[in-house]
Amino acid sequence: MIDPDAASAIDDVLRRHGGQRDALVQILREVQERTRWLPRAALARIAGGVGLTPAVVEGVASFYRFLHLAPVGRYHLLWSDNLTDRMQGSRLLASELRRLLGAPRGVPTADGLVSIGYTSCIGHGDQGPTVLVDHRQVLTRMDSLRVIELAELIRARVPVDDWPSDWFRVEDTVQRADVLLGSPPMRGQALRATLARGASATLDELAASRLRGRGGAGFDTAGKWRMCARAPVPAGGSRVVVCNADEGEPGTFKDRVLLEREFDAAVEGMTVAARLLDARLGFVYLRGEYRRMLEDLLAVLERRRAQRLLGARILDVDGFDFDVAIHVGAGAYVCGEESSLIESLEGKRGTPRIRPPFPVESGYLGQPTVVNNVETFCAAARIAESGGAWWAGLGTAASTGTKLVSVSGDCARPGIYEHPFGVPINRILEESGATRTQAVQVSGPSGLCLAAHEFGRRLAFEDVPTSGALMVFDETRDMFETARAFAHFFAHESCGFCTPCRVGTELVVRRMDKLADGHGSVFDERELHELEALMHGTTHCGLGATATNALRDTLARFRPAYDRRLQAPSFVPGFDLDAELAPARRATGRDDAGAHLEQRG
Repeated sequence: MIDPDAASAIDDVLRRHGGQRDALVQILREVQERTRWLPRAALARIAGGVGLTPAVVEGVASFYRFLHLAPVGRYHLLWSDNLTDRMQGSRLLASELRRLLGAPRGVPTADGLVSIGYTSCIGHGDQGPTVLVDHRQVLTRMDSLRVIELAELIRARVPVDDWPSDWFRVEDTVQRADVLLGSPPMRGQALRATLARGASATLDELAASRLRGRGGAGFDTAGKWRMCARAPVPAGGSRVVVCNADEGEPGTFKDRVLLEREFDAAVEGMTVAARLLDARLGFVYLRGEYRRMLEDLLAVLERRRAQRLLGARILDVDGFDFDVAIHVGAGAYVCGEESSLIESLEGKRGTPRIRPPFPVESGYLGQPTVVNNVETFCAAARIAESGGAWWAGLGTAASTGTKLVSVSGDCARPGIYEHPFGVPINRILEESGATRTQAVQVSGPSGLCLAAHEFGRRLAFEDVPTSGALMVFDETRDMFETARAFAHFFAHESCGFCTPCRVGTELVVRRMDKLADGHGSVFDERELHELEALMHGTTHCGLGATATNALRDTLARFRPAYDRRLQAPSFVPGFDLDAELAPARRATGRDDAGAHLEQRG
């Protein structure tokens, strides 16, 4: 049975979404915000409201880590487990908080007061250690004193809204601004320029700019939009414009800053795309860790509607109708991949699609769909305003414009650095106050790990491509442990759809843990190389294929970190073989010498 208050909350959410099946993830998330978790009785009521079976609804809910099928504490705290947070002591702080509150890891205390766990990254690596509170608010810059005070507040059952306000302060850490972060607010300039120039000519300007997608793949933006414009639209449908604000790559937070400072520009870029593509429907897919921004972003959308910059008859032009809805994610790294994101928008598990067809041909609900990230849409708006030649004059010939880079880790001034493409990595390190740096992880765990002799290389598609992150490691860091942490991240975040990724990531973790426990041998390196080759060639989507990049790069560039763990000349098992035979000995009643196995190191 479900209690009357929960039933009323569910029915209210269902009414607001019209019982639409494709809104299922939003319905589940919004119901949970009012009920704190999703018991089966609640799932069954939701299933009836959207016309699905309870099994299907539970299958969707079980996919997302921020949807809870078991109770959580009245205070639900998730420490960011990104490697840079760990480097700042997050795990020790989390353990101390659990000790103070008598809280086991990941499950509620006996009285249901608090649950304390970890989540992979919450996109605030410039001001950690950080904690996500009830999936809605973020505590920044945690330290031992704050942990003690936090425990006292929780024991006293002080409401979260009454906690010290400075604990929730997210500082603006833009260290260097250029044309995206340093220009006047975008309040219709790009739309007016597009209308004056015409849709076809504006698309030509975008092509002349040679803008490439800022999400990491670097696909030609104008080419992508042209393919969508050519794709036939199903009867009664529309082309769709989607802004991917699900930057789940650990160490990346530049889109978060753009959402905070330049959401007008992102929405204007989407609206320009809508004009060029004749699209009427748009979505911003906001990562669940950024839920705290939702009300502010909705207010921007409402203001733009009031200013005739969004909605029906934009700028009083007949037929220029385009509006944007915000879909909040529920904790799934794989939804950063565009087809997984579209599955989630449709209220499904975020499993990557088989392609072709590509989203520009058949995306959201079978309609031609353009998916670009926040930075790309901001850039497109500036290009529509100022022209393609202006943008092409920035950066390099193959990598035009500027690039936002999130810098975190062992540096004095973490934050956002906007530079024209072609900037040397060592210049950003110098600006960020990084010293004695031995390694830089570019683009998060799925990117490229560079050693000190490579810091003269340039951030550009023709040299070192980047989705927008530099994680800095000084000489005190163990690069084997860095790769091991990334291996655990990918095993935790695998969507489980394909066997190579689901099993392969777990096998890599087990092998790395074996080395960490002192059971390494020369044979383990061969196994690691084989796993790395397997992962790169057989996974269902690109995210799985990049899961062993850090392993590959650290093996090649930081051999001593591995060599001291791979010295045994013969195979060393990672467990006690004789102990594994104990159940068989008990079953047979034997304990003689022949029933034991000698284990040689």
